[in-house]
Amino acid sequence: MSDPVFPKRAVTSHDVARHAGVSRAAVSRTFTPNASVSEETRQKVIKAANELGYRVNYLARSLINKRSDLVGVVAAGLDNPFRTMQIDHLTRGLLARDLRPILLPTSRSEDVTTFIRQLLQYSVSGVIVTSDAPPTELCEECAGNGIPIVLINKGENIPLVDRVVNDDDVAARAAADYFFDAGCRRLAVMASPHLSFTGRSRRQAFIARAEELGAELEVIGVPVNDYKSGFEQGAALADSAAEALFCVNDYMACGVIDALARLGRDRDHPGLRIIGHDDIPQAGWDAYRLTTFHQACDLQTEAAIDFLESRIADPDLPARLETTPVRLVERKSAA
Repeated sequence: MSDPVFPKRAVTSHDVARHAGVSRAAVSRTFTPNASVSEETRQKVIKAANELGYRVNYLARSLINKRSDLVGVVAAGLDNPFRTMQIDHLTRGLLARDLRPILLPTSRSEDVTTFIRQLLQYSVSGVIVTSDAPPTELCEECAGNGIPIVLINKGENIPLVDRVVNDDDVAARAAADYFFDAGCRRLAVMASPHLSFTGRSRRQAFIARAEELGAELEVIGVPVNDYKSGFEQGAALADSAAEALFCVNDYMACGVIDALARLGRDRDHPGLRIIGHDDIPQAGWDAYRLTTFHQACDLQTEAAIDFLESRIADPDLPARLETTPVRLVERKSAA
């Protein structure tokens, strides 16, 4: 009869300390970001940990410290390539700061209390909420439960909640000016009037500037600022008198271009100048060559994490706002 096989005991910080010939506190400091430990001690600990196969149990540490390194990232509209790009920047940025992201995908129809419960169960250190994610009550509940929170591209002013926003007003007004300077006098804008803060902001700013310029304006409403809406409205634009179109995001603009191409319009000269916003990777593809405004995900990420870390350190800081710049990227679609 063979001997019973018992599971191998997990290596602990005590084992590492004994193997390295240092104190357990030195092991803890070695694996704590920004903690003070000499380089000689750090190398001893890391060598011992590697030899023994030791891994830090961050969840256990969070129970002891009553604070984790986890940060909730709440996002909706993950089918939009811009959201994928934004989440990639956020998760990489958090990991670079020794914070660990938890992605919570959501929609406007989902119960906010579900997310609050999940965030509290994980003892997250903070939350970053992106545009199109759940409404104000999520943010208010988080702040009320003492969870530091930062909003990206959301318009609500909430006490103790910081915001990072794209300069949508500058982008939309610049789009109207670009068309007008190109000789276009019949302009159109495509956006949902109800959903995202960014979409509403760009729509309103474009309308205001077009009116200031004295241009004729067609406002095309859609249920959602997505590819499907752009594609469905693209067919109607074939018969429109509009000479130029501003789509409040690239995802929708790509739908418009594909719809016009299906109707036999030349992709390079569809009879309609088109500008989008966000500069998603697809905007540079040969099928679209979309003129657009670059949204600075890298700057938004740095600002959001700076806000989050400072609010974790001092929860009573007044609410702050940072606006990130836009940059026009000229391609074939608006020529």
